[in-house]
Amino acid sequence: MSLLVIGSTAYDTIETPTAKRENILGGSAPFFAYAASYFGGVQMVSVVGDDWLPEYTEMFAKQGVDTSGIEIVPDGKTFRWSGKYRENMNDRDTIDTQLNVLGTFEPKLPENFRRSQYIFLANGAPSTGLAALNQIQGADLIVADTMDLWINIARQDLDTLLKRIDGLVLNDSEAKMLTGELNTVTAAKKILTLGPKFVVVKKGEHGAMFVSEYETYIVPAYPTETVVDPTGAGDSFAGGFMGYVASKGGALDGETIKNALVYGTMVASFCVEGFSFDRYKEITRSDIDKRREHFQRMVSF
Repeated sequence: MSLLVIGSTAYDTIETPTAKRENILGGSAPFFAYAASYFGGVQMVSVVGDDWLPEYTEMFAKQGVDTSGIEIVPDGKTFRWSGKYRENMNDRDTIDTQLNVLGTFEPKLPENFRRSQYIFLANGAPSTGLAALNQIQGADLIVADTMDLWINIARQDLDTLLKRIDGLVLNDSEAKMLTGELNTVTAAKKILTLGPKFVVVKKGEHGAMFVSEYETYIVPAYPTETVVDPTGAGDSFAGGFMGYVASKGGALDGETIKNALVYGTMVASFCVEGFSFDRYKEITRSDIDKRREHFQRMVSF
């Protein structure tokens, strides 16, 4: 298995109704990579400043994540984001965004990364994803994430990117924004006409849906009682999904897809139980498997 993720790395300041944490590790690439690492090795490409802490390199190394693709910019500052969650823990307000080194990020893939079989373009500018794909040689599966910002300000690049990927991951409001449709299923099917062979629509506390030309699968969310910090849950879901698919040789048969949706959901359910990577550091693959078994008993009928 050779799974590669290209995306942002950040230092986050997060305030919830009950707590606040400053300058904690975040970003689309780290959350994806850590989640995927429960299923096998991961290669990570990102950019940070010289404020990057060596302890994070060690943390990922212990998880089997190859961070040799992280560019450290001398005298640069890592991307920073600050946000505040509302009482429902679903909605949040961005307080501050400082792109710093991410603003001029041009991915440079190490030679051995260019032959990765499975590629995930985590949330970032479509132009960054296209620049990465131009360095990839013969990948078996390419999946990307996107968000409302790129739909609004980089639609031309996004349309070009959609034609070069196999799958797209996004939330339900973004699917509707991208297509102009009001119904989530209709929106997902319309996205298929833009290039991707399948779409995974994240619906937050209402689960996730996989849509391809001939298949539709739906998985509910795991009923997590204690939500500490939802940041990174979507990237973690994608990491669990792609990590499982890669561990099965990239197969996209029905059983693999359904299990990948479930494992993505399980990994994300652990993510929200702590700030940053706090909860992940406490669990192993066996904990994820146990939760999956519990989840299966709940949803089977």
